[in-house]
Amino acid sequence: MATSLTLSLTRELRHFIDSQVGDHGVYATPSEYVRAIIRRDRERLEDSEAERRIMAGVKDLASENFIETDRNELMSNL
Repeated sequence: MATSLTLSLTRELRHFIDSQVGDHGVYATPSEYVRAIIRRDRERLEDSEAERRIMAGVKDLASENFIETDRNELMSNL
């Protein structure tokens, strides 16, 4: 279900958004452009969290701070 959101922008930001939509841009509407930006930011944050978890795992391995388990047990905990 779509909901609306009202934003206040500076003229500079509005001109920039306008340059990204319509005949001169990649996006058809300002809403499409803003949704794409939000999706990219969400993906970036998810990637950062995944990287943080991977690095924590590497650190645990390096300090031998881990337990042995088998694939079935691991999969049952997901």
